[in-house]
Amino acid sequence: MTELASGKLLFDEPADGVARLTISNPERRGALDHDLLDAMADAARRLEARCLVIAGSGAVFSAGYDIGNLEGREFEEAAQRLVAHPFHAAIEALEAYPYPVLAQVNGHAIGGGLELALTCDLRLAARGVKLGMPPAKLGLIYSHTGLRKFLDACGPANTAELFYVGRSVDADRAERMGLVNAVVEPDELDERVLDLAGEIAGNAPLALAGNKRIIRTLRELPSALPEEVKHELLELRESCFRSEDFREGVRAFADKRRPEWKGR
Repeated sequence: MTELASGKLLFDEPADGVARLTISNPERRGALDHDLLDAMADAARRLEARCLVIAGSGAVFSAGYDIGNLEGREFEEAAQRLVAHPFHAAIEALEAYPYPVLAQVNGHAIGGGLELALTCDLRLAARGVKLGMPPAKLGLIYSHTGLRKFLDACGPANTAELFYVGRSVDADRAERMGLVNAVVEPDELDERVLDLAGEIAGNAPLALAGNKRIIRTLRELPSALPEEVKHELLELRESCFRSEDFREGVRAFADKRRPEWKGR
């Protein structure tokens, strides 16, 4: 087991042809900070295993962005830097990984943690875990690239429920929605994931890489956006970082209270 990002990300090779990256900062509920995301992106770019497993530890897979320190005069810049650069880079690296990526959703997957899982090609979740998207409760406008993943995986109606209501769903409901491929008992998750990863890794490398590339291309081409529309959506996304409501949403989250929205 190799420690990355000061021990917040662990790397091992639990089976032939299988590499595993485990998020390991339980004191921050698997929060995704700069160091962890940079280490994940770097590892995904250099690994060559025929199946890559992304796992969590403890009771949480990942609670998403580490927003606990987003305060002070640089609030807007800090928020944009976190969700725009290191998170996007990690997501891109996983999407570009040449072979299948498998998410081992051992615990709750919230916000950016759920998008991280959804970026993987396959997802196995432990029964009883919760999956949810809280942007509406934080005053956050989510990225169009992130929202597209949810539309592809679970359709417009389920995506609307996740993002408009902001309520988490349990793993069994998530499976029916299309967020996860299968739900297994918690004490069986490690074995089931490694069995599946090993089976994938034992298949023909050219077929794995070729089929993944074609699937990704087919998903991207029908939904390619004109540059002016992409720019408009990015501007809309970035506007939330300047809003009073986003600051209030983050403060309320940290204070564990209901936010008082201003609509500005």
